[in-house]
Amino acid sequence: MGLLDWAKGQFIDIIEWTEPSQNEILAHRFTRHKNEIKNGAKLVVREGQAAGFVKEGQLADVKMPGMYTLDTKNMPILSTILGWKYGFESPFKCEVYFISTRQWTDQKWGTQNPIMVRDPEFGPVRLRAFGTYAFKVTDPGTFLKELVATDPSFELYEISAQFRNVIVSRFIDTLGSAKIPMLDLAGNYEKVSKVAMERIAPELAKMGISLTQFFVENISLPPEVEAALDKRSQMAVLGNLDQYAKFQTAEAIPTAAANPGGIAGLGAGLGAGVAIGQQMGGALAGAAGAPGTVTPGNTTPPGAASPAPASAPPPLPTPVAYHAAIDGAAAGPFDMAALADHVKNGKLTRSTLVWKPGMAAWTAADMVPELQPLFAHMPPPLP
Repeated sequence: MGLLDWAKGQFIDIIEWTEPSQNEILAHRFTRHKNEIKNGAKLVVREGQAAGFVKEGQLADVKMPGMYTLDTKNMPILSTILGWKYGFESPFKCEVYFISTRQWTDQKWGTQNPIMVRDPEFGPVRLRAFGTYAFKVTDPGTFLKELVATDPSFELYEISAQFRNVIVSRFIDTLGSAKIPMLDLAGNYEKVSKVAMERIAPELAKMGISLTQFFVENISLPPEVEAALDKRSQMAVLGNLDQYAKFQTAEAIPTAAANPGGIAGLGAGLGAGVAIGQQMGGALAGAAGAPGTVTPGNTTPPGAASPAPASAPPPLPTPVAYHAAIDGAAAGPFDMAALADHVKNGKLTRSTLVWKPGMAAWTAADMVPELQPLFAHMPPPLP
């Protein structure tokens, strides 16, 4: 065998690419010595692949999955570019790029900065969003010309940032034009995803790529806004705050009754709460009837004096009631007649501790001016 025959046997006669599973390669250039391909060589293109031929910087042909014999019968475009009158009787030089056309799933996208939108209920708010998408190369020729160019190994990371920028930009447009209230977004993720996908797809199609799936996983508020919204939700759950305060007081009485000091503190807290409530009510009433303001039901023109309130008798006095520490436990409340009976039977003495709402602490009975008449007929304790 001569030197020429040996050299001919070194040319590639099988062209194929097995994509490494651990790598995210979108396009791979088949390597061989001086790009020489033997006439009649076999080309193997597997499912999920396409093969592009580049000759003298020009895309000559694209082959889809299958097995091909490289000759003038099935590569007329390449034959025209080469311009050989002998029909590929000798080896030829050509670059072969394998392009992955399988679907790439579970690709992440998200907003780096909050999106400012106008909510119909809360006004201007900032939203963050993230999710996943899937894509595939559907036009290998365009993909090769627009993105791969002469890159011998074009990987996913080289284009993922550009994909995210396109997706986030079009998603912001979608979210701003949808005008969906913030609290209703959770029930409209599918609708938002569909509209966003329709806007993103034309941008990726310019690069020979199709967006096959697009999902919105979450749209959230900044932490400080979420905290304020949680407070508002808590108030809505509580409902009538006055009724809730009364319920809390009723729940605390049994625990406070077991501790005399606790009863005193509870009474002081109740008194302060009632006083604050009365002050707030008076302030609101004064603001509603202030000159220059017109409130519903108030026909007084601005600047005119408010009519005098209708005279009404004062409320009937309520009987005074005291709690007393009898037999080592808090008892009562007792009105003055009941306290007098306890004095007669000896259960209530001058040193017995008593308390009523408004008192700061439990006090001996003879130290309370209102109760001193009960002991007027009794001699003072011996010195």
